[in-house]
Amino acid sequence: MRRNLLALTTATAAFGTLLITACGTQQSATRPPGTPPADSGSPSCTTPGGATTAPQLPPSSGETEETDGVRLTGAPGCQEFEVTNTTGSTATFTITYQLMSESGAALSSSRQTVDSVPPGVTVRRAAGPGGTPAGTGSTTHVRIIHARSVPTAQAPTSAGPCPPSGVHLYADDGDAAMGLRVVGLRLRNCGTRAFTLDGYPQVQLFDAGHRAIGTVKILHGGDAVAAGTGADGQPGPLVLKPGEGAHAGLVWRNTTGLGSDPVNAPYVRVVAKPGTAPVMVTPELDLGTTGRLAVGPWKSDGTS
Repeated sequence: MRRNLLALTTATAAFGTLLITACGTQQSATRPPGTPPADSGSPSCTTPGGATTAPQLPPSSGETEETDGVRLTGAPGCQEFEVTNTTGSTATFTITYQLMSESGAALSSSRQTVDSVPPGVTVRRAAGPGGTPAGTGSTTHVRIIHARSVPTAQAPTSAGPCPPSGVHLYADDGDAAMGLRVVGLRLRNCGTRAFTLDGYPQVQLFDAGHRAIGTVKILHGGDAVAAGTGADGQPGPLVLKPGEGAHAGLVWRNTTGLGSDPVNAPYVRVVAKPGTAPVMVTPELDLGTTGRLAVGPWKSDGTS
């Protein structure tokens, strides 16, 4: 099985605008929400011969999510992510990108998170390593695969300061083989008191434009889609002591048939149990035309 690269209210607007500009100093600028960034001119790069250039790279392929306003500019080997939060709440952005050779060959893939961008603020971050990787013989540039944004208050965490909920909750990278997909939801008690679970996580799906998807049937138990995924069995009460963890599986197939449009749900909003704060994960569900997603019960990790 290969590694698969990888949301209870309706959000109807994208959570920000994400651009790449030519290489320059990291900076931020505050402006009123909804106001375009001021055009201060594009920083430029210096070529090995000493000439100064700021060429425009073409937009990313169709994989780029237009709802997040992603485009590429700047000189190969000298690019930045420019992230503008045009919403009314603080947002966290995750950019998945590839480092490309001059000939268009993919050299490596990576992710970068830009955390806690306040409303109306633009920040810049370096977009991957510059220069020429050893053995490639060519200048490299960045190609965005997709960009995702979630309210920072709902951003997943796997480590660091413990959230007010008392648990870290996130999705792993998952596995895929022959059209079958399995992604794990991971939860760990990072608080000082016991955390109880009983049943299945509650999930709601959202498309790339943060619109709720109501056409997918949510099933309980991974064996509703496929046997042997580890997401089956009956739910039962769990009591997680501080430091202990649990997991639940999301199982689906990406089979595509005639007569229907494929459904893609990059965002899944997860509620671990009734009354807890939601967390928005981005497992990139490619559900094809199956119209089904199976959710397994919470199970103890058996570790502390």
